[in-house]
Amino acid sequence: MEQATPPAAAGVDLSPAATDLGRVHLLPCGIRHNSAAAVSDYFKPRDTGVEVDGVKVEEAFFRGRNLQGATVALPDGYRGYVLEKKKNEEKDAQGMDEEASNFVSRAEFQNITYWNHDTMPSAEDPLPRSFHWLAIANAMHKPVTAEDMANMSARQNQNS
Repeated sequence: MEQATPPAAAGVDLSPAATDLGRVHLLPCGIRHNSAAAVSDYFKPRDTGVEVDGVKVEEAFFRGRNLQGATVALPDGYRGYVLEKKKNEEKDAQGMDEEASNFVSRAEFQNITYWNHDTMPSAEDPLPRSFHWLAIANAMHKPVTAEDMANMSARQNQNS
Protein backbone atom coordinates (compact mmCIF):
# COMPACT_ATOMS: atom_id res chain seq x y z
CA MET A 1 0.00 0.00 0.00
CA GLU A 2 1.36 3.43 -0.93
CA GLN A 3 1.78 6.07 1.71
CA ALA A 4 -0.18 9.27 1.10
CA THR A 5 1.90 12.38 0.77
CA PRO A 6 1.11 14.96 3.43
CA PRO A 7 -0.41 18.26 2.27
CA ALA A 8 2.14 20.93 1.48
CA ALA A 9 2.64 23.38 4.31
CA ALA A 10 2.55 27.07 3.55
CA GLY A 11 6.08 28.37 3.22
CA VAL A 12 8.81 29.95 1.17
CA ASP A 13 11.32 27.95 -0.85
CA LEU A 14 14.42 30.09 -1.42
CA SER A 15 16.68 27.32 -2.70
CA PRO A 16 16.10 27.42 -6.46
CA ALA A 17 16.81 31.09 -7.08
CA ALA A 18 16.95 31.08 -10.86
CA THR A 19 19.04 34.12 -11.62
CA ASP A 20 20.77 37.08 -10.09
CA LEU A 21 18.89 40.15 -11.33
CA GLY A 22 20.98 42.99 -12.66
CA ARG A 23 18.57 45.73 -11.57
CA VAL A 24 15.51 45.86 -9.37
CA HIS A 25 13.39 49.02 -9.29
CA LEU A 26 10.97 50.26 -6.64
CA LEU A 27 8.63 52.70 -8.38
CA PRO A 28 6.32 55.16 -6.61
CA CYS A 29 3.24 53.80 -8.39
CA GLY A 30 1.17 50.70 -8.94
CA ILE A 31 1.38 48.77 -12.20
CA ARG A 32 -1.45 46.40 -13.02
CA HIS A 33 0.57 43.92 -15.00
CA ASN A 34 1.69 40.54 -13.78
CA SER A 35 3.92 38.99 -16.42
CA ALA A 36 7.13 39.56 -18.32
CA ALA A 37 7.66 42.99 -19.84
CA ALA A 38 10.38 44.53 -21.98
CA VAL A 39 11.23 47.05 -19.26
CA SER A 40 14.69 47.91 -20.57
CA ASP A 41 13.19 48.89 -23.95
CA TYR A 42 11.13 51.69 -22.38
CA PHE A 43 12.52 52.48 -18.93
CA LYS A 44 16.00 53.95 -19.42
CA PRO A 45 17.56 55.43 -16.27
CA ARG A 46 20.58 57.67 -16.74
CA ASP A 47 23.22 59.05 -14.40
CA THR A 48 22.76 62.76 -13.60
CA GLY A 49 26.27 63.41 -12.28
CA VAL A 50 24.74 64.63 -8.99
CA GLU A 51 25.55 63.02 -5.66
CA VAL A 52 23.38 63.41 -2.54
CA ASP A 53 24.34 61.94 0.86
CA GLY A 54 27.07 59.93 -0.88
CA VAL A 55 24.61 58.34 -3.31
CA LYS A 56 24.64 58.91 -7.07
CA VAL A 57 21.34 60.30 -8.34
CA GLU A 58 19.76 58.80 -11.45
CA GLU A 59 16.94 60.16 -13.58
CA ALA A 60 14.27 58.36 -15.58
CA PHE A 61 10.83 59.00 -16.99
CA PHE A 62 7.80 56.80 -16.53
CA ARG A 63 4.61 57.66 -18.43
CA GLY A 64 5.90 61.20 -18.88
CA ARG A 65 6.67 61.77 -15.19
CA ASN A 66 10.16 62.66 -14.06
CA LEU A 67 11.63 60.24 -11.51
CA GLN A 68 14.81 60.69 -9.53
CA GLY A 69 16.33 57.70 -7.83
CA ALA A 70 19.29 56.08 -6.19
CA THR A 71 20.66 52.57 -6.08
CA VAL A 72 21.32 51.22 -2.59
CA ALA A 73 22.90 47.95 -1.57
CA LEU A 74 21.07 45.67 0.82
CA PRO A 75 22.81 45.48 4.20
CA ASP A 76 25.50 42.85 4.73
CA GLY A 77 24.04 39.43 5.38
CA TYR A 78 20.74 40.18 3.61
CA ARG A 79 19.44 39.26 0.16
CA GLY A 80 16.36 40.29 -1.76
CA TYR A 81 14.19 37.72 -3.51
CA VAL A 82 11.59 37.83 -6.25
CA LEU A 83 8.93 35.32 -5.19
CA GLU A 84 6.21 33.61 -7.17
CA LYS A 85 3.08 32.41 -5.41
CA LYS A 86 2.19 28.78 -5.97
CA LYS A 87 -1.27 27.58 -4.97
CA ASN A 88 -1.69 23.96 -3.97
CA GLU A 89 -5.17 22.59 -3.52
CA GLU A 90 -5.08 19.51 -1.34
CA LYS A 91 -7.58 17.41 0.56
CA ASP A 92 -7.26 17.49 4.34
CA ALA A 93 -7.92 14.51 6.64
CA GLN A 94 -11.74 15.05 6.43
CA GLY A 95 -11.69 15.20 2.62
CA MET A 96 -12.25 18.97 2.56
CA ASP A 97 -10.39 21.12 0.08
CA GLU A 98 -7.44 22.83 1.72
CA GLU A 99 -5.60 25.69 0.12
CA ALA A 100 -1.95 26.26 1.02
CA SER A 101 0.03 29.16 -0.35
CA ASN A 102 3.65 28.43 -1.11
CA PHE A 103 6.19 30.76 -2.57
CA VAL A 104 9.18 29.84 -4.69
CA SER A 105 12.15 32.06 -5.45
CA ARG A 106 12.57 33.07 -9.08
CA ALA A 107 15.50 35.45 -8.69
CA GLU A 108 17.57 37.24 -6.08
CA PHE A 109 19.21 40.63 -5.84
CA GLN A 110 21.71 42.58 -3.70
CA ASN A 111 20.88 46.15 -4.84
CA ILE A 112 17.65 48.02 -5.32
CA THR A 113 17.02 51.30 -7.14
CA TYR A 114 14.23 53.30 -5.56
CA TRP A 115 12.55 56.22 -7.31
CA ASN A 116 10.92 59.44 -6.09
CA HIS A 117 8.54 61.75 -7.95
CA ASP A 118 10.01 65.24 -8.27
CA THR A 119 12.33 65.00 -5.22
CA MET A 120 15.98 64.11 -4.94
CA PRO A 121 16.77 60.86 -3.13
CA SER A 122 18.27 61.23 0.33
CA ALA A 123 19.22 59.23 3.40
CA GLU A 124 15.89 60.34 4.91
CA ASP A 125 13.81 58.46 2.33
CA PRO A 126 11.76 55.53 3.68
CA LEU A 127 13.73 52.73 1.99
CA PRO A 128 17.22 53.68 3.24
CA ARG A 129 15.76 54.47 6.67
CA SER A 130 14.10 51.05 6.85
CA PHE A 131 17.54 49.40 6.71
CA HIS A 132 18.31 50.91 10.14
CA TRP A 133 15.66 48.62 11.63
CA LEU A 134 17.64 45.60 10.48
CA ALA A 135 20.61 46.71 12.60
CA ILE A 136 18.29 47.25 15.56
CA ALA A 137 16.72 43.80 15.10
CA ASN A 138 20.16 42.20 14.97
CA ALA A 139 21.20 43.99 18.16
CA MET A 140 18.02 42.86 19.92
CA HIS A 141 18.81 39.20 19.23
CA LYS A 142 22.41 39.11 20.40
CA PRO A 143 22.94 37.44 23.76
CA VAL A 144 23.95 39.75 26.60
CA THR A 145 27.00 38.63 28.57
CA ALA A 146 27.78 39.27 32.22
CA GLU A 147 30.51 41.68 31.07
CA ASP A 148 27.96 43.66 29.02
CA MET A 149 25.70 43.94 32.07
CA ALA A 150 28.61 45.09 34.27
CA ASN A 151 29.60 47.76 31.72
CA MET A 152 26.01 49.03 31.46
CA SER A 153 25.69 49.12 35.23
CA ALA A 154 28.96 51.05 35.55
CA ARG A 155 27.79 53.59 32.94
CA GLN A 156 24.50 54.11 34.78
CA ASN A 157 26.36 54.64 38.04
CA GLN A 158 28.60 57.24 36.39
CA ASN A 159 25.54 59.12 35.07
CA SER A 160 23.82 59.13 38.50
